[in-house]
Amino acid sequence: MNLFPLLGEPLALDLLNTRPAGAGDLIADRAGLAAWLAEEPGRLSRVAEVGEAEVAAVHAVREAAGPLLAAARRGERPPPGALAALNGILAAAPARTELAWTALTGMTAAPYREAAPAQRLAAELAEAAVELLTDPRVTTVRECEAPDCVLLFLPAHPRRRWCVASACGNRARVARYYARHKGEGA
Repeated sequence: MNLFPLLGEPLALDLLNTRPAGAGDLIADRAGLAAWLAEEPGRLSRVAEVGEAEVAAVHAVREAAGPLLAAARRGERPPPGALAALNGILAAAPARTELAWTALTGMTAAPYREAAPAQRLAAELAEAAVELLTDPRVTTVRECEAPDCVLLFLPAHPRRRWCVASACGNRARVARYYARHKGEGA
């Protein structure tokens, strides 16, 4: 069973979705964050060991990205404190491009951040938030329409209403069916 209810969205949404309704904070501690990072293979640099510094750094990104996304979805001015916080996280681990050679792939260029692991992880997640916030589709990010769900998703189809159709969608359909047929059998 997957502990994280919705993965595979843009990385910033995956991060924001680590606080689903009724489940608390799924990355509240080192074990939770390590489990989430393991579910995001290839999307972030490898973190050798998750410590309290990494947990705090990731929480700081999530706390800044949430209000920024809410403002961007509404087309409003972002909260200055959240904007300054995300920019500070990015500044703590500036990226530079590093050229490398491998026999398998030849020349490659990849971003490299020279910083402590916590700051590097936070900056990569902040960069993912920047990508989402500057994406023209940011205004189409939706919150699941299920009454007990707060997960966010970027719909590939304009009619998508639920984060996971087989979970929230089925619950909504069953609830509608029950409401329509309530009392018919009495």
